[in-house]
Amino acid sequence: MSTELFAAGPYAFRWIMAHSEELTGRSPEIKRVLVTGATGQQGGALARILLRRGHHVRALTRKPEGIAATELKRGGADVITGDLGDRASVERAAKGVDVAYIVATPYEQGTAAETRFATNGVDAAHHSGVPYIVYSSVSDADRKTGIPHFDSKASVETHLKELGTDYSIVAPVFFMENLFAPWITTGFAKGILATGMATDRKLQLISLPEVGEFTTLAVEQPSAFRGKRINIASDELTMPEIARRISEAAGEQLAYYPVPLEEMRQQNEDFAKMFDWFNRVGYSVDIPKLKQEYPQVHWTSFQAWAKTQNWSRVLPPSTKV
Repeated sequence: MSTELFAAGPYAFRWIMAHSEELTGRSPEIKRVLVTGATGQQGGALARILLRRGHHVRALTRKPEGIAATELKRGGADVITGDLGDRASVERAAKGVDVAYIVATPYEQGTAAETRFATNGVDAAHHSGVPYIVYSSVSDADRKTGIPHFDSKASVETHLKELGTDYSIVAPVFFMENLFAPWITTGFAKGILATGMATDRKLQLISLPEVGEFTTLAVEQPSAFRGKRINIASDELTMPEIARRISEAAGEQLAYYPVPLEEMRQQNEDFAKMFDWFNRVGYSVDIPKLKQEYPQVHWTSFQAWAKTQNWSRVLPPSTKV
């Protein structure tokens, strides 16, 4: 099966600075950007980079007095109270911006709500006259995976393409930070990493800072990204390899246990379908090609990422490695 990576060729980014300097200074062209989900993981990572780059950020959040919103405000963001469930609030926030970044998740209210909220977001941006929309999806969602929280995003992608507004779609794989999610860390107390992945299947991963940097490129360079859908990943390992990398970084022994899919299905049908697809098909990012085409992103390996994490907050002392 094919991968819809953005293969811009060797000429698309000749003007970009060297890797060590890119995305660290101010952007040569300042934009007004609406960031939805600005106090969440993806939106927050993007908003912080955009602020460092000198852009004018409108941070849409349901909790304007929260810690995350306060930090964004301190960084220079215009924090706006709003909700993707309230299209009028998004339309007001989107007035006059150059770019709207739309992200929604299914984890609070389900996949139907995710589709509705994201559709509200892209519709609000379109009707407010925003010239360019960047939508956050998931890698390979356009391949009819049958995974509910992939298909929910595919529906939004289809709708976005039909609007007529310029767009790009950034589609990351499995977040490295997901390893701190409660459904994974509950096994750490027993010294195990437990998922539905087969022991011999590799999982493609990416960290949130990398997603934030790549999305920043999409925001800053509409002419290069317009109409493109880009799957992104930075590393791929088997789950036993991931467990070993965490063990090395944490100094604690962590073993891998493959959860039978029938057992997982009893707990979460969506996740069971996801891991079944991972085991049969899997993400399809050509990682070496992606890194070659976008050297300005500070790509990282899982091993390097793991060494920077505080595993002691989720991995209790046990048998030393």
